Amino acid sequence: MVKLGYTLSSEEFGPQELVDIARKAEEAGFDFLSISDHFHPWVSAQGESPFVWSTLGGIATVTDEIEVGVGVTCPTIRIHPVNVAHAVATVDEMLGDRFTFGVGTGENLNEHVTGERWPEHDVRLEMLDEAMDVMRSLWTGETTSHHGEHYTVENAKLFTVPDEQPTMIGSAFGPQTAEWVAETTDGLWCSGPKSEPVEAYEDAGGEGPKYTQLHGCYADSEDEAIETILEQWPNGSIPGELGQELPTPVHFEQAAQMVEKEDIAEAGTTTDPDPQAHIDSIEQAIDAGYDHVYVHQIGEEQEKAIELYEEDVLPSFD
Repeated sequence: MVKLGYTLSSEEFGPQELVDIARKAEEAGFDFLSISDHFHPWVSAQGESPFVWSTLGGIATVTDEIEVGVGVTCPTIRIHPVNVAHAVATVDEMLGDRFTFGVGTGENLNEHVTGERWPEHDVRLEMLDEAMDVMRSLWTGETTSHHGEHYTVENAKLFTVPDEQPTMIGSAFGPQTAEWVAETTDGLWCSGPKSEPVEAYEDAGGEGPKYTQLHGCYADSEDEAIETILEQWPNGSIPGELGQELPTPVHFEQAAQMVEKEDIAEAGTTTDPDPQAHIDSIEQAIDAGYDHVYVHQIGEEQEKAIELYEEDVLPSFD
């Protein structure tokens, strides 16, 4: 059975707004929420970047049944895995079996802020692997010491811990990382309706849930939607690995000067206000092999988008 979710964009909204959007999405009938974990927005026009773990505490108090995931956290450079494990354990206790912890190798945009070197991808993957070992040890509630290549932990013990290990889903965009995700985590986390990561994940023995995010903008007209995306989310059309390598919102704004209106459609972003276009986008992701599909409404019109999905999109997948 496919589950449909809604994005809480920490880059575009403040913490109280995100809590309110979460409540409305649950009332509309979405199955799950995904909230982003960023230190910076991608571009300054987005305007926000609250601390995700505080926001999640607020979401836990205003929702009752909807599943909630972080999509995704990099627990390696900006925040030591001991502190991430502490935050996850607390949120998992508040949300119970509704919480999913997404992990990834991160972006320079968020991780370089402590002055630590931004390593190449293979090293970041090694760091993530070691960080996950540290976190899993702490989630047992036992005293943990660890002296590894990247992290040192001495006599650390979490006293507030969940009864079971938190569900951990790994982010992957290419086959190499998808294979690692299959071997190491409880499921796959992607962006867009790409089938290649799903195939690599399943070929490597992955059997867990498969998440992907779809970007779109519901507005009164397609032209209005495209203008909103060009202003608020041009980063979605910046090609290649720049999304992982550029260090500041200013650099993303410079790169975004190359983005044209035609690039928005080529990036697979839904701009047609017809509900069928949104249904088709979700069906494309399902056909690619994903069983957890969530939508990101770009821009301020969150209530209109949620209403559209409640009335015209979600019923198509009941």
